[in-house]
Amino acid sequence: MIKVAIIGGSGYTGLELMRLLAKHPAVSLVAVTSREYQGRSISDVFPSLLGVVDAPFMAPDVDKLAAEADFFFTAVPHKAAMEAVAALRSFGKRVVDLSADFRFNNAAVYETWYGPHSAQELLAEAVYGLAEVYPEEISRANLVGNPGCYPTSILLPLIPLIQAGACRTTGIIADSKSGASGAGRGLSLDVLYCEVNEGFKAYKVASHRHRPEIEQELSHAAGHDVNISFTPHLVPMSRGMLSTIYAPLKGNPTTADLIDLLSNHYRDKSFVKILKEGAFPNTSHVRGSNSCHIGLKVDESMGLVIIVSVIDNLVKGASGQAIQCMNLMLGLAETTGLDVLAL
Repeated sequence: MIKVAIIGGSGYTGLELMRLLAKHPAVSLVAVTSREYQGRSISDVFPSLLGVVDAPFMAPDVDKLAAEADFFFTAVPHKAAMEAVAALRSFGKRVVDLSADFRFNNAAVYETWYGPHSAQELLAEAVYGLAEVYPEEISRANLVGNPGCYPTSILLPLIPLIQAGACRTTGIIADSKSGASGAGRGLSLDVLYCEVNEGFKAYKVASHRHRPEIEQELSHAAGHDVNISFTPHLVPMSRGMLSTIYAPLKGNPTTADLIDLLSNHYRDKSFVKILKEGAFPNTSHVRGSNSCHIGLKVDESMGLVIIVSVIDNLVKGASGQAIQCMNLMLGLAETTGLDVLAL
């Protein structure tokens, strides 16, 4: 059994990591840290884990943790992650980081959107953790930067189309909606029940930090710089994410052509499901699972394809994908411990 630890287990992504790892057949969860809840039983803080994960939260002492575990997830906010990851890598530990700290190839891009980066020397070894796109690179990696939730929902349908030359790389628009858990578990006026319930709003219009991450990966797929218009929205539900993507087409492919293209591209990928012509996904169809469901239709009058992509933002958009990356890094089948159906 591989001994695994989580640094930063008191948020929603930490909870999802514990929920999934507790039933993983190849790992043993030996430590979970939290500054806020240090010393308290994990199942007292998260009663859903009662009788499953009952150990106390530990202090985030990397020296002690390095002696306890072989593999680490860092589920702390950006800026806090880079310090912990640097310390873990100095002990030779393998890490999947769920913050934004190791998603970017270019330190200058990171610093434009997030601020100074204190572990730039690790960016060259970090692999972007989009498991369906970079499985070989992830399997060889010691450090993986787990993708953001919005980027995951947008990149999975777009990358194959761009690589195949089926759509143009200018004029792409992504209109995305997320449940409130995407803002994290900390107290915030914007996601209080009375602020979210019966409301629907756009936020960080043309200024969301996930846009440069999306553009980095689309540019890599295209072989040249790609820009995208991306607008996120907050919807009154706890979890789930839906992205509607508008991509100008090259040539005159039909809806059936593009469904076949995506279906063939992902035919060996267990977590990406391409829906039949005329069908479109619902966030409820993937809730609690590590799946991404994709439906599309060509709008011939506009010369573009409209793609609808859904994921659970906490699973495929965060913790489930992180475990999928861990599986690849450990030489396991990537579906190990993740064969959970939607709730």
